Amino acid sequence: MEKRVRFKSWWLPWLLVAPQMAVVLVFFFWPAAQALYQSVLSQDAFGMSTEFVGLENFERLIHDETYVASFQTTAVFSVLVAVIGLSVSLLLAVMADRVIKGAGFYKTLLIWPYAVAPVVAGVLWLFMFASPFGTIAYLLRLLGLEWNHLLNPNHAMALIVMAAVWKQISYNFLFFLAGLQSIPRSLIEAAAIDGAGFWRRFWTIVFPLLSPTTFFLLVINIVYAFFDTFAIIDAATQGGPGKSTSILVYRVYYDGFKALDMGGSAAQSVVLMAIVIGLTVIQFRFVEKKVQY
Repeated sequence: MEKRVRFKSWWLPWLLVAPQMAVVLVFFFWPAAQALYQSVLSQDAFGMSTEFVGLENFERLIHDETYVASFQTTAVFSVLVAVIGLSVSLLLAVMADRVIKGAGFYKTLLIWPYAVAPVVAGVLWLFMFASPFGTIAYLLRLLGLEWNHLLNPNHAMALIVMAAVWKQISYNFLFFLAGLQSIPRSLIEAAAIDGAGFWRRFWTIVFPLLSPTTFFLLVINIVYAFFDTFAIIDAATQGGPGKSTSILVYRVYYDGFKALDMGGSAAQSVVLMAIVIGLTVIQFRFVEKKVQY
């Protein structure tokens, strides 16, 4: 029989969840409500005067070619970060799970990047690829590739993708490794006895059993690429060259704090919030059907 906890007082459950509810209200619902309110206003740079403009801020976004182009930039960036990050993390987790000697040492090294702040990760990769004196930029020049992320949009995109993937690898690695270690060894051993090779065992047994972990990390990495990579982009490329690496979250910051377009920035934040919520709903609606719990 399942034991259920029954509270004697009606107010005690509400008291226990009150701190978490307060955090959600203060740091999510209140800012979201403020963004919705400011998105229909036009304010001066100092916030001294406001004017209700309705959907005018959203109409200006639709006709702004650079903002529309940032949708494509964000889509390419988020897909690359999610796919490459999950693939590399899964590969490292499988390799670490097979290591017998020094397994703890390897796992510790792979976890370290998660302790690095995003802005530090951006600066670190910027120094390595800084032309012409960066270590990796120098090696690439020896191989005949003139690396310059300040002028080449493709190089700039590659730089922030590598930095973002490196920063998130540790998080993905921990969950994949935990998922691998939770798979019963008897299933894998039975498949090996039946003559199934490593890759056949992986694709028919291991990966399907990892589908809940993979789905969870897919949602987390998409949200990470949309929001948490702002510091990396600001430190490494500042949205350049031109607007080639200016994803949606960076446009919100740039238009709000540098261009001082408060209404337009608020409208962008509303659009960004709607996109992320929509993507999350789509993933739970369609992708989760392929997950085997």
